[in-house]
Amino acid sequence: MIVDCAIYRDGHRTDGPQDLSDALDEARAAGGFVWIGLHEPSEQEFDHVTREFGLHPLAVEDALKAHQRPKLEVYEDSLFMVFKPVVYEAESDTVSSGEVMVFLGDAFVVTVRHGEGAPLASVRRRLEDEPEMLAKGPTAVVYAIADVTVDHYLDVATELGTDLEELEAEVFSPDGGGSRHTASRIYTFKRQILEFRRATGPLGPPMTRLAGTSAFGSGLPFVNDKARPFFRDVSDHLMRVNESVEGLDRLVSDILSAHLAQMSVRQNDDMRKISAWAAMAAIPTMIAGIYGMNFDHMPELRWMWSYPAVVLLMAGLEVLLYRTFKRRGWL
Repeated sequence: MIVDCAIYRDGHRTDGPQDLSDALDEARAAGGFVWIGLHEPSEQEFDHVTREFGLHPLAVEDALKAHQRPKLEVYEDSLFMVFKPVVYEAESDTVSSGEVMVFLGDAFVVTVRHGEGAPLASVRRRLEDEPEMLAKGPTAVVYAIADVTVDHYLDVATELGTDLEELEAEVFSPDGGGSRHTASRIYTFKRQILEFRRATGPLGPPMTRLAGTSAFGSGLPFVNDKARPFFRDVSDHLMRVNESVEGLDRLVSDILSAHLAQMSVRQNDDMRKISAWAAMAAIPTMIAGIYGMNFDHMPELRWMWSYPAVVLLMAGLEVLLYRTFKRRGWL
């Protein structure tokens, strides 16, 4: 259940106690904080942590059930934040998201991770290599998680943009994206952007509050005021991500519309060609049908050159129709 547990004082790590019951008291006595990391705990496993740190039952329920949208909630003894790190698999062109729940108190941080796309070991190592940042207390952990998550959003947005350029080149290629699977690929790509937007969009207001740039940002408990400039930087990067995602969404919608328009034009061209060939086939069919009727009194029946004359007439009409349709672009 517990992936890592340590007490940090003045930006340096000391191993956490074996018994969680003593962790918070030791951290407060040392003037530092304790950071406990968990991965997909069960309700029974998380119950001990809940009791020791006084976590709010509603936040605990969200942390256990997962499938939450990014948010920031303020409770009496802690803050509760949800992040949704994303992973883009280029081979399958799919966006998958994990979840990181963070409980932030005066002297503790509890992180709960769901999914494989949200490793926190690298975040912990990064902070341990930056004692000055870690000395800012539990707020530094929230900042580091937010910073890594949003920076990875930028990477994913860049990869999506590259793949979208390839898809755009395919649609506007000389064959007009003639593959029957092109529309399906475009729609699937749009679904991936929607999944990405679900992770990035809702995170904006919480980051604004942490940065102290909203009407609700001032007086946010358990947040070190000296860390607010760092949160403003993360918020700025997140705005860039959201603008990029919005642009990608509009562009893929335009590409889909263009592809469907191309398909419609191509179908109209096909119908015109079919109609032109049908009209050309109708002329000899009509003449042959007329002369195939068993009547005695018909023009030129007794004339020696009637057969070749009728054949030449058919050929002449065919050439005339062909040239007319060709000049109009139907063939």
